[in-house]
Amino acid sequence: MASQRLRNKTYYRNRELSWLEFDQRCLSEAKDKNLVPLFERLKFLSITSSNLDEFFMIRVASLKDQVSAGYTKTDIAGMTAKEQLEAISLRTHEFVKEQYSTFNRSLVPALKKVGLNLITNYEDLTKDMCTYLDRYFEDEIYPILTPMAMDPSRPFPLVRNKSLNIGALIATKDGSEPGLVKSDKKKAKSGSKEKTLEFATVQVPSVLPRLISLPTDKKGQQSVILLEEVVKKYIGKLFQHYDVICACPYRVMRNADFDLDEDEAEDLLQEIKKQLKKRQWGEVIRLEVADDIDKRLLKILKKEFSISEDDIFRISGPLDLTFLMKMYGMAGYDEYKTPSYKPAQVPAFIGKKDVFEAIREGDILMQHPYQSFQPVVDFVKQAAVDPDVLAIKQTLYRVSGNSPIVKALAQAADNGKQVTVLVELKARFDEENNIEWAKMLEKAGCHVIYGLLGLKTHCKLTMVIRREDDGIRRYVHLGTGNYNDSTAKIYTDFGMFTCNNQIGQDATAVFNMLSGYSEPDRWNKLIVAPLWMKDRFLAMIANEAKHAKAGEQAFIKARMNSLCDPDIIEALYDASNAGVQIDLLVRGICCLKVGVPKASENIRVRSIVGDFLEHSRIFWFCNNGRNDIYMGSADWMPRNLEKRVEVVFPVEDEKLKDEAMHVLQTEFEDNVKAHLLMEDGSYEKVDKRGKVLVNSQEQFKKEAWDMIPQEKSIIEKRVFIPAEAPETEEEE
Repeated sequence: MASQRLRNKTYYRNRELSWLEFDQRCLSEAKDKNLVPLFERLKFLSITSSNLDEFFMIRVASLKDQVSAGYTKTDIAGMTAKEQLEAISLRTHEFVKEQYSTFNRSLVPALKKVGLNLITNYEDLTKDMCTYLDRYFEDEIYPILTPMAMDPSRPFPLVRNKSLNIGALIATKDGSEPGLVKSDKKKAKSGSKEKTLEFATVQVPSVLPRLISLPTDKKGQQSVILLEEVVKKYIGKLFQHYDVICACPYRVMRNADFDLDEDEAEDLLQEIKKQLKKRQWGEVIRLEVADDIDKRLLKILKKEFSISEDDIFRISGPLDLTFLMKMYGMAGYDEYKTPSYKPAQVPAFIGKKDVFEAIREGDILMQHPYQSFQPVVDFVKQAAVDPDVLAIKQTLYRVSGNSPIVKALAQAADNGKQVTVLVELKARFDEENNIEWAKMLEKAGCHVIYGLLGLKTHCKLTMVIRREDDGIRRYVHLGTGNYNDSTAKIYTDFGMFTCNNQIGQDATAVFNMLSGYSEPDRWNKLIVAPLWMKDRFLAMIANEAKHAKAGEQAFIKARMNSLCDPDIIEALYDASNAGVQIDLLVRGICCLKVGVPKASENIRVRSIVGDFLEHSRIFWFCNNGRNDIYMGSADWMPRNLEKRVEVVFPVEDEKLKDEAMHVLQTEFEDNVKAHLLMEDGSYEKVDKRGKVLVNSQEQFKKEAWDMIPQEKSIIEKRVFIPAEAPETEEEE
């Protein structure tokens, strides 16, 4: 009966609306004038825009597919797909208004104050700027542009996903029929004559920089203008002998979610290539237009894209705010940015040329990006050239565009090592990149696996098999994040090196499962999804409830990206009712509700949004004082626990356990970047008035360098000086 009660829909939040709350937290950073530097605020506003794009292309698209298919089953919060779309439409329109209010009323004026003027109105251009743009358009832009008209001989052109375009209505100057083919036309009055209107569109070229720097004015102020504004201004040059009646930027978002029928796809690589091409021309699910668009032009776009009014977003400002990331990267404004951070060396590797020697001395735990990712790269590089290394096995989910790890694997194969690499071709938005790497590795002589049928391989695992004096030894790296040297500088993740024999045996079993579909009877140390992990987590949660009922020490502290698995949430509710104190750090989606009587009265949830993306997964179970610590690649989501190959590993060395527990404790004390989940599903910043500020990310930067005294002076000291928070925060 308790289980039935706790599975009631009123105890759960909708996944999609919870995700939108995460984007709202990013937006709150963009609005924070007190503690976030101006250019960092630009970065956060850009992130909200790219986040929303992906949300529509994948999540909204999936819901629309469900509605089209007549799917009426409700989610854990009791909402049908149709109800979710209605709620999402209302919430996202409000959100976009808030984005552009922040942009127009706060950021643009603030930029002007520091000497950077973003010009959005041509009337604000000086004579010198106009002269400069005349030449720039003729020399750089005009040769690339391709105007496309629509008439009976030329149907409405295909508009690429996320591309920026200028739509226009044009008419011949003398009022005669435009084009080479006569047809029925729309009429527009001009004086006493009627003009025949045609639709035309121009794609803003993505091969050119979107931000155009202009000559400085007399005061020496730097000004920039957006490429689409220039194209719009000079669009008449593309349609000689025509009047441009109106012109307006627009942008479409298409369904980018695709389902693979892996049973029918004889060659998974070729099938994914085919689906990637379709992504550019999927169903239009969102249309963005300038808020002053001509009604006649909008009517054409609405009809041609077969889009409803609810899916049209009228924008008060530049479309696609991701250009703000380019502004963030402009030189000369370092004082308005958080000082760049150089990762500290990992103490265990300092003074050691041989990574294998360092690992033999004991397990090594690394926290990126506070500590360097270079040891992971060196691990593979050294294995590639070490004559005693016999084989390398690795899983790759997302890698950088110029990955040193992939190059090292290719070199290892060239050197005669046996190299097995699982490349996950289904890693969303990295499919094309991974296909290219897979081809390259195969050509180099690596044995490339494309994953298991129907499952994504998301675990982060590398194993090096080496012949040594006392026999064969397996060296293993396990991580919470991807083998991507670029994102390792901006994502917070943990990695652990070990040559523990039992973990080595388990790692071998994982790779055998991936390449040969064998399932081991038991695991020594690792917890593996999709067959074993969920039951293990449920058992550990239930174990805490058992300790609490017996009056013993019991608590759960966990950090993850998302929490939406109903079985896990139900188990947490049961544990809370038993008296288990539960503290959760959930960066993104959280379908659990807090403060629900007889369900979650002992559960607290917070989210940290900082300069680095919180990405690691850590699970701390008190277990009556034994303090069991696990890390890995899996969130508490159905897809991770039931539809992916995931690995969670134990941290057993007492010193390393202390490090992991300290990280969680510090994050639960954060009062600068932390947001608390409220009972109504909203998030609020921690009240920090009169308190010493605790910024966990800055704290970890300091601690990483404190472990290397001789290098400590490299770090910017201002970042770590505690300060009193302002008594009140200025309203936006």
